[in-house]
Amino acid sequence: MSSVLSLRGISKYYGPVHALNNVSFEVPKGSVFGILGPNGSGKTTLLGIVMDILKASSGTFLWNGQPGSSNEMRKQIGTLLETPNFYHYLSGQKNLQIAAAIKERGKEDIPRVLEKVNLTQRKDSKFSTYSLGMKQRLAIASTLIGNPDILVFDEPTNGLDPAGIAEIRELIKQLNREGKTIIMASHILDEVEKVCTHVAIIQKGVLKTVGSVQDVLNATPSDKVVRVDIELAADNLGLLEEILKQMPGVVEVRNTDTGLTLHAEEYVTTASINKYCFEKGVVLNQLNLKKKSLESRFLEITGTQSDR
Repeated sequence: MSSVLSLRGISKYYGPVHALNNVSFEVPKGSVFGILGPNGSGKTTLLGIVMDILKASSGTFLWNGQPGSSNEMRKQIGTLLETPNFYHYLSGQKNLQIAAAIKERGKEDIPRVLEKVNLTQRKDSKFSTYSLGMKQRLAIASTLIGNPDILVFDEPTNGLDPAGIAEIRELIKQLNREGKTIIMASHILDEVEKVCTHVAIIQKGVLKTVGSVQDVLNATPSDKVVRVDIELAADNLGLLEEILKQMPGVVEVRNTDTGLTLHAEEYVTTASINKYCFEKGVVLNQLNLKKKSLESRFLEITGTQSDR
């Protein structure tokens, strides 16, 4: 699979602070590539560098094999790095006309992009009357002017309510199905897992891991103990909890609304738990191995949720 973006040893220093430290990875064409990290990890700095807004202290990057500083190359990329300066007293359509004039292209695209982000019915409404989700969809519409093949978003769901997040998530999926490569920075692990095909995890400016979401989820941490989570229940939860705490390999037993969650060493299997409980006189009526989430993998890698 060819790469739309290649980073080679990107570093950015602010005096003694290393915002990015020798970051290298490839973004496959046609992917939804998530750059994931706690707040302050260097995600926005990285996007600023590849969009030539910031200069790297060292390292290089290529867009489709071409130097990233090329003006023509940047015109082929739709970018949303911060909230656009839309005019609140103008309509959505008028704001897009201004955006097209600034870009010197894409005025004829406006009806199409409004339809794409489901704002055709509100195109003549003032921007000030839009919900947060609508404002973000209009911002994404502005990135689609000129029909670029590559889209770069920084925290595209930041500040939105659950309904707004769902709208943006589905829009990103739709744009990817249409063949666009999407690069998005986020600290919302659940959204990255639902939307992205590939992920790079950055912590304190250091690339911790990169690959397809499935590869990252399935990788075994080299320096940490691998654990599993298992959900289970029985008619007598008190007795079940008591005997599980005595089972070899069990690290923690937690009560939930529907039963118990077992945190155990990797060698503990659902079959061995079922056998152990049966031998102790407890018949299980629920036993499920929980799928590892990107959040649990992220915490395995970083050991923290925030660098601040």
